Amino acid sequence: MSKAMIYAYQLNGEQAGKALEWTAICEGKAPEDAHWLHFDYTEAETHSWLQEQDDLHDIVVETLLSEETRPRTSVFDDGVLLTLRGINLNPDSDPQDMVSIRIWASKTRVITARHRRLLSAQDVVERIESGDGPRTTGEFVALFAERLIARMQQVITAMEDKVEEIEERALETHAKSLRSEIADLRRQAVALRRYLKPQQEAMQQLQNTRIALFSDEDRAQLRETTNHLTRYLEELEAIRDRAAITQEELASVIAEQLNNRMYVLSIVAALFLPLGFLTGLLGINVGGIPGADDTSAFALFCLMLAILIAVQVVVFRIKRWF
Repeated sequence: MSKAMIYAYQLNGEQAGKALEWTAICEGKAPEDAHWLHFDYTEAETHSWLQEQDDLHDIVVETLLSEETRPRTSVFDDGVLLTLRGINLNPDSDPQDMVSIRIWASKTRVITARHRRLLSAQDVVERIESGDGPRTTGEFVALFAERLIARMQQVITAMEDKVEEIEERALETHAKSLRSEIADLRRQAVALRRYLKPQQEAMQQLQNTRIALFSDEDRAQLRETTNHLTRYLEELEAIRDRAAITQEELASVIAEQLNNRMYVLSIVAALFLPLGFLTGLLGINVGGIPGADDTSAFALFCLMLAILIAVQVVVFRIKRWF
């Protein structure tokens, strides 16, 4: 197997489940029965082989080799072209950095192309090698889409657990560090939803196509897969809303704490303002300061200040300032 071709399997016939050789594919010895070819679209051999296929539309070849794709479904007379996205579950990767997969399915052949590893493709390989794989190209597309969507569940479930944990911590500690965590979670939910929303439209269009490629059972599975994707989108929206509410609650708590501290400081400043005025006034170095020659003047002045503070406290309490 070359770097260009990642997987190649026969889907039905006497050799169902058999791995195909790249050299035989290049020599035009692909089986007449339904088969699957999985490529890395960045390899030069992939470009050469696809461009040599006279039975592929130029649009199909261009889409299979395109660097940037948006989820969509295009129906042709002899097949269907589908571009989807899967959550990036590779080690040390960001889930919202989606992996794009391009799929061309005709009556006897499925061609898929990607660059980064996609675990849903491995799921399909395991099914094929265990003898429980798809037998038709329509069944293959339905299974591949189902595994692609199913792989999203663990990421979305982890996000739900994370937002619940942050909500509990916010009730207990009101820690400022939670703001960055909830902001990151909210951005992730928004990004995933933005990437997956077009995929919902593509899946709905796919399940509604009246092409003979899909049996009634395949269409039923596609509908179920679309329903799962719709539910995941709703869960992402709920995560986004819960994160926004928690973020607002944290901001409200922090603002309230700040207001309380500013309130206390304001009360203290109001109490000491007249005291500061009086001590400043009597502290100037000019003649005629009252009590300058009286030894009991300082004690009387301190008593006056204490009485003034007491009067202020009574006035503040009457006005319910604290």
